Amino acid sequence: MTDPITDMLNQIKNAQAVEKTEVILPFSNFKNEIAMVMQKENFLGDVKKIAKGKLKLLKINLKYNNGVSAIEGFKRVSKPGQRIYIKSQDIKRVRGGYGKSILSTPKGLMTGTQAKKEKLGGEVLLEVW
Repeated sequence: MTDPITDMLNQIKNAQAVEKTEVILPFSNFKNEIAMVMQKENFLGDVKKIAKGKLKLLKINLKYNNGVSAIEGFKRVSKPGQRIYIKSQDIKRVRGGYGKSILSTPKGLMTGTQAKKEKLGGEVLLEVW
């Protein structure tokens, strides 16, 4: 596994394809922060850290609206082989305002609209709609 973020997104996508209610992943602080930002933007349900002995896991409850998943799709922008950085004035809307971009800024992970308000640039991790 060379890219744990893409692996996390694929597991979420696959679980939503078969209408599962939750996904359990190996825990990392970075994946937890991404999931918390997505939860705050109403793309995911509860996000919890659980422990099974020495093993730490991340439990993500998936969100559905009338049987349709809250996440229609996503795109990984910055990858381990090609990092994509952007200035605050260059942050664009995702899918005409229906989606969100998640950025890694000097003040932590946040959406593109929050980063634009605080005039912070950073690495564009992914776009969710």
